[in-house]
Amino acid sequence: MKDKRTYDKLKEHGEDMTHENESKITIDPNYKKNDEDRGLGNLTLLTEQYKADLFKYQQRESEWLKTKNQLDGTKAIVMEMAGTIRQIHGENENLKGEISRLQEEIQLLEMQTKK
Repeated sequence: MKDKRTYDKLKEHGEDMTHENESKITIDPNYKKNDEDRGLGNLTLLTEQYKADLFKYQQRESEWLKTKNQLDGTKAIVMEMAGTIRQIHGENENLKGEISRLQEEIQLLEMQTKK
């Protein structure tokens, strides 16, 4: 008795010996056929359903990409604005220091003019 299934002939090499890849489409025995309906097993119906599902998926994906691009753009703007705010804050601090220095100089000049 063989332990493994092996190919005995060269011709069998292209065939699937396990038959695992076979699929069956089953139709519900209780299914009532209408004049408008083409049946559960009809390939055109399955194809149309697939196309409709694919179209819905593509719409959702394009909406997601649009939202993602908007989010990335908004993030870039926020980062740029944060950098600008830091720069302006630093300049304001420098100007405050300059104002206080000039006020002290003004006070010294006023004291010198009063003498």
